[in-house]
Amino acid sequence: MGVSKLTDEKVQALLPLLNKDERWLIVINADPDSMGAALGLKAILARRVHDIGIGHVNEINRPDNLAMIRYLRVPTRKLIPNLIAQYDRFALVDSQPHHHPDLAKLEYTVVIDHHPILPDKPVNAPLVDIRPKFGATCTLLTEYLQRLQLRPPKLLASALLYGIKADTMNFQRKFIDADINAFKYLSKYADHLLITRIVRSEYHLEWMRYFSRAFYNLRRIGTGLTAHLGKVMSPDILVVVADFFMRVHSISWDAVSGIAGDNLVVIFRGDGIRKDMGKFAASLFGDIGSAGGHKGAARAEIPLAALDGKDPETYVLKKLSRGKTTGFQRI
Repeated sequence: MGVSKLTDEKVQALLPLLNKDERWLIVINADPDSMGAALGLKAILARRVHDIGIGHVNEINRPDNLAMIRYLRVPTRKLIPNLIAQYDRFALVDSQPHHHPDLAKLEYTVVIDHHPILPDKPVNAPLVDIRPKFGATCTLLTEYLQRLQLRPPKLLASALLYGIKADTMNFQRKFIDADINAFKYLSKYADHLLITRIVRSEYHLEWMRYFSRAFYNLRRIGTGLTAHLGKVMSPDILVVVADFFMRVHSISWDAVSGIAGDNLVVIFRGDGIRKDMGKFAASLFGDIGSAGGHKGAARAEIPLAALDGKDPETYVLKKLSRGKTTGFQRI
């Protein structure tokens, strides 16, 4: 299967940037697509640079992500100053610098992503390959591997395939022909039993209490649902609850919020038809924190200090209902 002319051009631009004397760190906001993409780029850099590491900025608590790390041997470490100091060059996959405060602190040689581009937040690097039409960054890295005629071994193929599967929600979210072609190609080499094990590892038992809290605080705003979970051990809990609420009949979007560490985190999900969740999140919270994402999925993080003592739950409700406190109803 051939690859696009643009992929060929990007691969040709990447190779001259690689030096056998330099150490590279691939930086991610860890989820299946970013971890698969990081492994794909690692395979490309292998034997072309001195050393390659992977560093993540987020806490990894979701069981499926932990299972992916375990079964597919993803060698990622928490991004801390001591880790950064060990490397000469930095690559960012499946994110852009403005997506997380810790990502914005580094200068990148390579940025490869599929999230929407914000005109007021340009990405600058010697190699920038951002294609928002793609359903997954893993698709891009699969094309890179094909262009270099590097056949992915079993674990790498499994990671790339699972990244595509997760980010397209089994092709229920936005995707293009390239995603399907990459999925078909990787299916020949992936370990499908391992992928099934990962898919079945979705929930921690201790997360069940957060569902109870979500149901108690559930409110409806038009065709949307929202719930505030208070303090959570990980933002991943908000993601799981937000995905669950999108299964409710007649609901076209939802927003689930909670307090994680020193931040108010809001996870958005949508049907990809009526609202653009990325633009919606940015319009509500972009001026006070980091916010953005896809048409069907987005995230906002606001430092609690920026709320000036406001109650986080009330703050989110007012934002979602555009200041009309009567614009929502308890379920």
